[in-house]
Parts: sequence; structure tokens; C-alpha cells
Amino acid sequence: MGKLLNIKYGGLHGTYWMYYGIATSFASVLLLARGYSNGEIGIILAVANVAAVFLQPVVADFADRSKKISLLGFLEASTIFLMVLTLFTYILQQKSAALWLVYVITVAWFITIQPMFNSLAFKLEETGVHINFGICRSVGSFCYAVICAFMGTLVEAKGVQVLPVSGEIILLLMLFTIFVTKRQYDKMKKQTGSAAEVQVQETLDDEEINLAQFVRRNKLFVLMSVGCVGIFFSNSILNSFMLQVVEGVGGNSEDMGRILSVMAFLEIPALVLFDRIRQKFSCQFLLKIGAVSFFIKIFLIYLADSVTMIYAAHIFQTSSYGLFLPAMVVFINEIMARGEAVKGQALYTVMTTAASVIASICGGFILDLSGPSMLLLVSTVLTVVGALFVLLIVDRIKRKE
Repeated sequence: MGKLLNIKYGGLHGTYWMYYGIATSFASVLLLARGYSNGEIGIILAVANVAAVFLQPVVADFADRSKKISLLGFLEASTIFLMVLTLFTYILQQKSAALWLVYVITVAWFITIQPMFNSLAFKLEETGVHINFGICRSVGSFCYAVICAFMGTLVEAKGVQVLPVSGEIILLLMLFTIFVTKRQYDKMKKQTGSAAEVQVQETLDDEEINLAQFVRRNKLFVLMSVGCVGIFFSNSILNSFMLQVVEGVGGNSEDMGRILSVMAFLEIPALVLFDRIRQKFSCQFLLKIGAVSFFIKIFLIYLADSVTMIYAAHIFQTSSYGLFLPAMVVFINEIMARGEAVKGQALYTVMTTAASVIASICGGFILDLSGPSMLLLVSTVLTVVGALFVLLIVDRIKRKE
């Protein structure tokens, strides 16, 4: 039963990240075909990310406090809402205020519910089953890789209308997976009782420190988190504007899909093996390796004069994003005192979201004004600055008891 619950939870991550690939990584493909410029696409994605920043705490608070709807029930309703929005992206064929609004809401809502898929792991553990988050999250990376490779070829052959159609099919699969997970959770919960809920509530009650106190107590960590904006700027640029990058060296949407697929595949080894890697190396060392690898990757892409060279640059995806993400999550839990870890994780998420907002706005306009080469140069410079923040600060951050 426990293994089956892990499989279903992995399936949720799989469907979530497949839809992410279509809705965000292929956003430029769809919106360019609808008549939007690069700058306008950047604004759409930026507004969506800003909206998500404000929506996340409100929606999370509602989901936590609601007595009438469970977390899985809320995710069911959210998936149905996304299906309606995706239908409108199929119906609205031309550039319009309506399509602009629909796409902003779609991306914003999809980003908003992402933390709920992560926190669902802890909810499912109320059944007494251990959820292997790393393995389950790697299913998401695998499925994202597959969908990007598949959709790149399909769009090239059939046109952009396959994107919303495929999105609807994936959301239907997500809805079914949520439904069967909910049924098993309810069944197992009746057998285990509510002891785990009490423990979770006690943990929540410990989170009393306010934001001002957190900043005063963790000045170096806050400063290092600012550096994460620079590091993840290049990551956001590649996720949002990879089509324009590959077109700059003679590629097309099929190449874009394959490169995004390779990116995701190369994350999987680090995610799956992180626990073993962590036994041999400190999180501080892994964060420094990750920061330097982000720089090397984007610098090599800047130098690339062919699609093949862009492929080659992504060798560093494993040691950049694949290592940096889990290392930061564990590092925060290691250094933070009781009552601080949740805010530390939240600050890290806010900084990566801020990187997406800045990259979306600046990236689109830089592309329209100067082209992909200048965009990659700016990305390289900002990544260097962000990496220096991490390299110079991470070892100075001391563990609190």
C-alpha cells in the first residue's frame, strides 16, 4: 500500500511538470504564433509570476484553514479550473486582451499551486507511509523531459494548436491521478488515525518568529538569497526564451524541445542520488559547485555558434540545477533554528520567483532590442554576480541551535 501511494504521488509530479512544460516552456511558441512580441510575452510571464507571489500565501492559508475542502480536494478543483482556462487558450486564436488575461491567470494559478504539490508529501505521510520526495520529484523531471522532446517534434509537424489540446489531456490525467490518490489516502487514513496530525500541528505551533526577526537573525543568509536571483536569472531565461536562443544559432522549436528535454533528464541523477552525495560532501561545498556550474553553463551557451554546442553546454545541468536545488533545501534545514526553517525555504522560493519576474520582463525587451546574443551576455554577467555572492558568503553562515 505504501509503495502504491508513492507511485501515485510520483504520478502527480509527473502530470504537474508535463503541464508546466506546455504552459511555460512552450509559452513563447504559442504566443509568438498568436501575434505577441518577445517583450509582450515577457510581460505576460512576469505579471503571472508576480500574481503568483501574492496568491500563494492567500491560497495556501485558505487550503490550510478550510474545513470543507481537503488539500487533495482543492487540487482537484484547481485542476478543473486550469482545464477551463486551457480551453480558452485553444478558442482564442488571435492576440487579444482576453487571451492576455487568460494566459496570465493560467500561469499564475499553476505556479500558485506548486507548493501544494510539494507539501502534499507531508500530508500523505499522515497515513504512516514514508514518501520518498526525491524519487517522486525525479518522476516530474523525467516526464517534463519526455513531454518537451515530444511536443517540440509535434509542434513542428502539426502546429501550435497541439499545445492546448495536449494540455487538456495532461490535466485530465492529473485529475484522475488526484482522484485515485485521494481515495487511497482516505482509506489508509481511517486505518492510522490522527496521531500524525497532532505532530504536524505541534510543528506548526513552533513557527512564531516574525519576518523582521528572521531578517535580523539571518542577515548573511538573506544576502546570499539575493545572490540566488542572479544565479536563477539565467535559468529562467533558458526556460522562457530557449526558442529564441536556438533560433539565434539556426535551430527551431524541435531543437528547443529536445534541449529542454535533455536539461530535465540531466537533473534526475543528482535528485535521485543526492542523499548519497550528501554523505560525502557538505551542502556548502555542493552549493559552491552548483553556483560555478550555473556560470559555466550559461557562458558556454553564450559562446555557442550551433545547436550542438548548446547541447554540449548542458552537460553542466546536473552539477548546476540538479545539485543546487536539493543542496539549498537541505542547507536551510541544517542552519536554521526552530521556527526559522519554513521562512528560510519561503525566502529562497521568493528569490527564485523574483528571478523569473526580472528575467521575463528584461529578457523579452532585450531580445526585441538587441537579440539573443546580448540576452545571453547579460545572463552570464548576472550569473557571475550571483555566484560570487554564494561563494563569498555560504561558508560564513553558521548553524543555529
